[in-house]
Amino acid sequence: MTGRLKDLIIKAGRNLVPQEIEEAAAEVPGIRRGCVAAFGAAMPSRGTEALVIVAETRERDTARRERLVAAVTERVAAAVEVPPDTVMLVEPGAVPKTSSGKIRRVDTRSLYLAGKLGLRRGTSAANLARLVYGAGCARLGDGLHAVHRAAYAAYLALVLAAAGPLAWLVVTLLRDRSAVLRFQRFCSRLLFRAAGCRLSVSGLAHLDGGGPFLLVSNHTSYADIPALAALLPLEFLFLAKREAAGWPLVGAFLRKGGHLLADRFDAVRGVADAAAVSVALEEGSSVLVFPEGTFAAAAGLRPFRLGAFKTAVETGTPVVPVALRGARRVLRDGSWLPRAGSVLAWIGAPLRPEGTDWRAIVDLRDRAAQAIASQCGEPRLDLVFGGPVRP
Repeated sequence: MTGRLKDLIIKAGRNLVPQEIEEAAAEVPGIRRGCVAAFGAAMPSRGTEALVIVAETRERDTARRERLVAAVTERVAAAVEVPPDTVMLVEPGAVPKTSSGKIRRVDTRSLYLAGKLGLRRGTSAANLARLVYGAGCARLGDGLHAVHRAAYAAYLALVLAAAGPLAWLVVTLLRDRSAVLRFQRFCSRLLFRAAGCRLSVSGLAHLDGGGPFLLVSNHTSYADIPALAALLPLEFLFLAKREAAGWPLVGAFLRKGGHLLADRFDAVRGVADAAAVSVALEEGSSVLVFPEGTFAAAAGLRPFRLGAFKTAVETGTPVVPVALRGARRVLRDGSWLPRAGSVLAWIGAPLRPEGTDWRAIVDLRDRAAQAIASQCGEPRLDLVFGGPVRP
């Protein structure tokens, strides 16, 4: 059985299932899907039932509505080999439904036979007042929220307009890389404080010893880099995309701080960029990378690329997993206006390579992903879509 027995339509000795008829009618462009009811109406003179289809549409033009009726008749006849006797087009909301959205065919049939299908129901003064009040409150709330967001945006614009040129001048004048990194940390903390964001970090004891470390973190938004710069007391270099070097103020910090740049579109240059990470580690500098490679508005820990872990195995550098929480909400992808919120960084125990072959690289990647997934508060998408990604 594909439907309830009481919904069956008996026409010309055939049992017709209304769901099949409704699906065929809903395929016609202009008919609202999920808003079609098919039922039988008694025809004593013929000894059978009339097949009636009631379908919702937003179309109001008379000629176009006639074409819709013809198209529905043709589509249903092709699907069940029986043309409907009546196709009635009604306005959206006219077909009765249950609270879960299912078509109430018996009620639709009763309204059709009583000639009341499609008639607007009266609204009491009390209900109308409640509707007006609710709509007014919602509109007022939306308006207040929009005003608040606009005021917040104007405030941040003024802060950046006043502090940005001064920060750029200081960075330009600094000659020592350590001084640039310390000023970068100061500016990052000041930025989050001005934006009304609270910062916290746990696990700093795992960075004792000074490194060098290869820090790997989940990537959630453009707020990740300033958040990590503000939270981690360790001097380290970022691996940033090369085009960021051309951004105002950000580019100055990248160049003067000696941060590493990666080319995402040039394969030959990308190999050289990976080699620069190895050189920095061998020279005693800690490096932070985002093994996901990019970020998106939707939550989830994306599959980790193996490049950073290959470098760690080749240089014997311990990998420190870092999990960020809250940064995605503060500055979600697709928006340049941050929201006030909390950003937490969790620092895990260093993970040391166990071997030098390809299996050691994959094992190091998997251990880091597991540690970060346990603390970032978002699901691992490589597990959701079929298990860990293997080389």
